[in-house]
Amino acid sequence: MVGGSRNRFFFPLKFSSIGIVITATFLLIVMLTSIRSSFFPSNCVSFDHSSIFSTQLQYQSKPLPAERSFVASLEKFLQSDARSNYGDDTISVSYDDEAAVRALDEAMLKREESDVVRVYVYKMPNKFTYDLLRLFQSTYRETENLTSNGSPVHRLIAQHSVDYWLWADLIAPESERLLKNVVRVHRQEEADLFYIPFFTTISYFLLNAEHCKPLYREALKWVTDQPAWKRSEGRDHILPVHHPWSFKTVRKSMKKAIWLLPDMDSTGNWYKPGYVFLEKDVILPYVSNVDDCDSKCLLDSHSQRNTLLFFRGRLKRNAGGKIRVKLTKGLSGAENVVIEEGSAGASGKNASQDGMRRSIFCLSPAGDTPSSARLFDAIVSGCIPVIVSDELELPFEGILDYRKIALFVSSSDALTPGWLLSYLKSISSSRIKDMQANISKYMRHFRFSSPAEPLGPEDLTWRMIAGKLVNIKTHIRRSQRVVKESRSVCSCECRVSNATVTHI
Repeated sequence: MVGGSRNRFFFPLKFSSIGIVITATFLLIVMLTSIRSSFFPSNCVSFDHSSIFSTQLQYQSKPLPAERSFVASLEKFLQSDARSNYGDDTISVSYDDEAAVRALDEAMLKREESDVVRVYVYKMPNKFTYDLLRLFQSTYRETENLTSNGSPVHRLIAQHSVDYWLWADLIAPESERLLKNVVRVHRQEEADLFYIPFFTTISYFLLNAEHCKPLYREALKWVTDQPAWKRSEGRDHILPVHHPWSFKTVRKSMKKAIWLLPDMDSTGNWYKPGYVFLEKDVILPYVSNVDDCDSKCLLDSHSQRNTLLFFRGRLKRNAGGKIRVKLTKGLSGAENVVIEEGSAGASGKNASQDGMRRSIFCLSPAGDTPSSARLFDAIVSGCIPVIVSDELELPFEGILDYRKIALFVSSSDALTPGWLLSYLKSISSSRIKDMQANISKYMRHFRFSSPAEPLGPEDLTWRMIAGKLVNIKTHIRRSQRVVKESRSVCSCECRVSNATVTHI
């Protein structure tokens, strides 16, 4: 019966005192459970205090497949004209810059602080951006275009293409982006930082000097005319100059900006003293020349790593790279050691990739600069780098501990006859196994991709820059109040040491 069925859900009118207590307790439990379910759904992810990278969880429920090839990603990027058809930020001749600078400074003072890095991406004329990307796209198949030492120009551009990967991610629709610790803002007064999207490496290699130098001067004037640049003298501006020759003729006028670099050459051959230092600038990895060795590749190649030490590349280099000839001369002909002369062309890529995947250790000496793309080729190949470069600075070293994945050898030790091979042979199999396992975890930090991925190099770049924001604001404020009679330089030592702090 319906009536009898309904009565089962109601309590009798008369209760004992014990019954009242039990009933009240039951109802209270039900209410608390309901409230907890409302505020803390059962599928909530708890915060893991053991890792500073817990924020990477659930960036996007269905991430887009990542594209890791510069050429392939660029092809897709340029298929859409929507992003290139915007008005630019060019300043008109009648612009009142002093009033604009004051207004911008006042507006920026009123903004609220945020845990997210807010970046304004300048809308530069297409001749500095899209035209250069299309120039690369239309000419990259011309492999006969070589540098003076025989390296394919377009492959060099690809390995220094950090400017493309960062810019393409910043201007992508927010719905397609995976990184949530950095956002693009469309009003300059909302920005913490200003990104300069000028492709300095492409212009250096693909334009004649008679066209390249005037374009550099135009880019310099365009940027330094901006009220935001005048406000900070460029201290909160990000300038990608990842190839040491790029933008060289005018970059002295932008030395207060944050430079994105492959290393910090201490000899003065590439960067003048006082132009670059760790407090201000950020070291970024090269884009690897070889294909990534994924988990299946690592598993398959484990039993095939029969070569103790491998090196393939140019033997004759300048500056600190002169050590290559001495090093390889002492190693050539040794058992289980492969030393080959070669370039970064298509055949060279295949030979390097195959050799690294068959080797336990990969020699990574200095090149023309202290750094070399070979280091990152070795990492993504699962080969333990043996770094012989006394002046080397490494990407993201405030976050990553390279001692877990690489061996560091001084030049003097490496050149001592027989020392290096004896050292490598003395390393236990358990340590080798641990380092190989760490390399498989660290690979993600050096894989540029579209969309940019959490803990990838784009993400770590913004994490490193975020750590500089307080100091940047300090120097901006200081520069605004210093009077003519004051000392215009810091009395403190601003070039901090490159200390490694392990967070992974």
